[in-house]
Amino acid sequence: MDAARLRSERLRSHRLSAPAPTLVAAAGHVLATQGQEFWGGRWALAARTKGSPRLSSVDAAFDRGELVRSWTMRGTVHVIPPRDLAWVLSLTGERQFRTAASRQRMLGLGEEEMVRSERAVRGALAGGNRLTRAELFDIFRGLGIDPREQRGVHLLYAMSVRGVVVQGPVVARASGPTREQYVVLSEEWVREHATPADPLAEFFVRYIDGHGPAGAADFAWWSGLPIGTARRAVEAAAHRVTEVEDGMYVSTSPPRRHPSAPEVVALPPFDEYFLSYADRSPACAALEQVPLIATGGAMRPIVVARGVVVATWLHSLAVGRHEGDPVPEPLVDGAATDVEVAAALERYRLFVTG
Repeated sequence: MDAARLRSERLRSHRLSAPAPTLVAAAGHVLATQGQEFWGGRWALAARTKGSPRLSSVDAAFDRGELVRSWTMRGTVHVIPPRDLAWVLSLTGERQFRTAASRQRMLGLGEEEMVRSERAVRGALAGGNRLTRAELFDIFRGLGIDPREQRGVHLLYAMSVRGVVVQGPVVARASGPTREQYVVLSEEWVREHATPADPLAEFFVRYIDGHGPAGAADFAWWSGLPIGTARRAVEAAAHRVTEVEDGMYVSTSPPRRHPSAPEVVALPPFDEYFLSYADRSPACAALEQVPLIATGGAMRPIVVARGVVVATWLHSLAVGRHEGDPVPEPLVDGAATDVEVAAALERYRLFVTG
C-alpha cells in the first residue's frame, strides 16, 4: 500500500474525512481517544464530528454519563464510552497495575496503603457523591499518606485501572475553558456494560475500525499488550476485518467519506492520527519531522493537510487569553494554503470558546 492510499484510508478510519454524526458516536468509533491533556481529548472528538461542536457540548456528554475518562491502556488517560471501560480494563488493567508497581513501592505505596485508600474513597463516594482531585488528596492526607511526589496520582491510577473509580462529570469553572473532572465510583456512574463474546478479538476489531490500515505491531503499541497477545488478537479477529496486504487490515465497513469534510484539520497534542502506530512516519513529509512533533514523552498540537502533518500550533488556555487566535508554526512549505490553515485553527478557536 503506497503512502498516499495509507493516509487516505486512515483519515477515513479516524473520522477526519468521514466525520461522525455526534460526539458520542465519534468516541465509540475510536473506542479510546488519547486524553492525557483533557482539552486535547475533547477537541479530538470534536474534530471528528460533523458541524462545529463546542467545548460545552463535550462537557455536557461527560455530565450525562455518555463519556468517561480513565487510564485505559499504556498507563495513559483516554476518553472512552463508559459501556466499554470494564471489558477494556479486563485486558489491560492488570498489566498497567504491574507496570507501575515498582514506582509505587519507591513512593512507599504498598498493599496496605492501597487497601486503606480504596476503602476510604469508596466510603466517601458512596451514594452518588463526587470528589475533585484536591478533595480526593485530602482524604489521602487524612489517612496519613502524603499525596505529593505523585503519591496521590498513583493511588488514583491504581483505583482507576482496577475499575473502582472513573473521571466523570466536569468541574464547572467561572471563566475560561473547563479543565478538571470529578472522580466518581464506577459501579454507580457507569450504568451499562458491553460484554463482547471475545474481548481480545473485539479490541483488535475496534482498533482497526478507528485506526486502520494497521497491523499487529501497531495494535501492540496502541494497546500496550505484548506482541504475542496482539498476534493472537489478529488471529481471533481475522474473520471480522479485511486484510488488504500481508499483515495490514482495514474495517469491513468503513465510514462513508463526506464531501464537505475539510482537507486541512487542526488536531490536539497526542492525537490518535499521529500517535497510535508503531511507525509514525507515514503522517510526515520527512522522517526528520518526527522529533519536531513528538519527543521525550511530549507531543505538540498539529495541523494535518491531506493526511500529512504540515505544521504545529500554539494556543493558551489561560483565562483571558483562550479567546485569542491559535498560532501556527509551519513545518512544510506550500503543503497547505494560509486560508486552509486559518480555517482549521478557527474551528478549534470556536470550539474552545463555546
